Parts: sequence; C-alpha cells; structure tokens
Amino acid sequence: MAKKSNWSDDYWLLIMQIYLYKPVGVKPLYNRMMVNLGIELHIHPSVLHEKMQQLANLDTPRIERLWNAYSGNPQKLSRAVKLLREMNGFHDAGAFYDGVDVVETFESDFKPIIPSSPISPVMLILVLDLYFRLTPATMVSATPEIQELARMMKITTTDIIEIMDIYQHCDPYLNRRDVIFSEWLIACQKIWSQYSGDPIKLADFAEELKAYFS
Repeated sequence: MAKKSNWSDDYWLLIMQIYLYKPVGVKPLYNRMMVNLGIELHIHPSVLHEKMQQLANLDTPRIERLWNAYSGNPQKLSRAVKLLREMNGFHDAGAFYDGVDVVETFESDFKPIIPSSPISPVMLILVLDLYFRLTPATMVSATPEIQELARMMKITTTDIIEIMDIYQHCDPYLNRRDVIFSEWLIACQKIWSQYSGDPIKLADFAEELKAYFS
C-alpha cells in the first residue's frame, strides 16, 4: 500500500517563493528554508526538493499556469502565500492534521536534543564526520577544522570537543574504559551506531547537511 503524503497542490506557491529567493533556482536539499518548510508541513525535504525540480522544469500545465501567474509578480505571490498561511488551521497542527497519522521522522533531527542546548542530531552528524578526519591529539579547540565547524553551526569549540570525547568512548579502536557523563551521550551513541559504519557515505550526507547552516 502506498504511503500517504501530506502534499497539497496549494503548496506549489510555497515552493515557488523559496525557488525565487535569491539566488533564484533549485535550492539545495537541506537548505534551511526547505527544511523549515518541511517541518511545518510534515513533508521530508527530499519530497519538497523533487517538487522544486518539477517547478523548475514546468512539468505540468498546472505548474506552468501558476508560474505565469505569480513568478513575475513577487508582491502577488507574497500576498497569495500570506493568505495560504492565514488559512484556518494552517498553523494549528492539531486541527490541520486532525485524522491524519503524523509521524515525525526527519523533523527531530533538526531540533535540539535537550531544551537547554542548541545541539541537534544533525550537528552530531557533522561532528562525527569531522571526528573521522582528525586524530585524538587534534581534537582540541586550537584545531582550525574544529573552529570552522563551530563557527558554521554557531556553537562553541568546547561543545564540539565534548561531543568528540563521547565518540571516542563509542570508538572500539580506542577502547576507552573511563566513565563519561553527558546529556548528549545517548544521542551520540545513536548517531555513532547509525553512521559510523560507512565514513564515505557519512561524508556525503554531512556535505549535504552543511547547506542548512550556510
């Protein structure tokens, strides 16, 4: 049985608005606007990215009509998007998805693991990718790669070093036996289990995720 999608043709206007945001064109899969829209609509960014490619290609007569009506008039498009967002229930997840099974999948990856910290699972993925590019001796604040990643994700180098320390405890090759306590421990263990087996695939995924922080 095919899985139900939350996609509605009304959303073409939302996709078009992001597409026309400078620089005009198909945005990266994990562009922050695409991710935020996906979270709002409970639609994976990959689906929205596919829709945006269809928009760019004017794949259907309906898309072409919408493009002709709105693409050359940003104010008209903005008014239409504003009206759509003001529709009754659009911002009320409980009402909007009443009767629809909504299961969060990717959404939680972009949300803080704990309320008191900005660290999210996608950040842990990027730190893990860098972890495999460094040696334990270079997992320090002075390392340029750590400083660069901290700036990109707008967190501290101390946060990154703490996460890498947890990964060292996950790493069977280091065989660390000392006890560690961290609010991110369980989340890091989960990320390690899910992504450490294929560093090349991890690197490709991490490169895609960087668009969210750019």
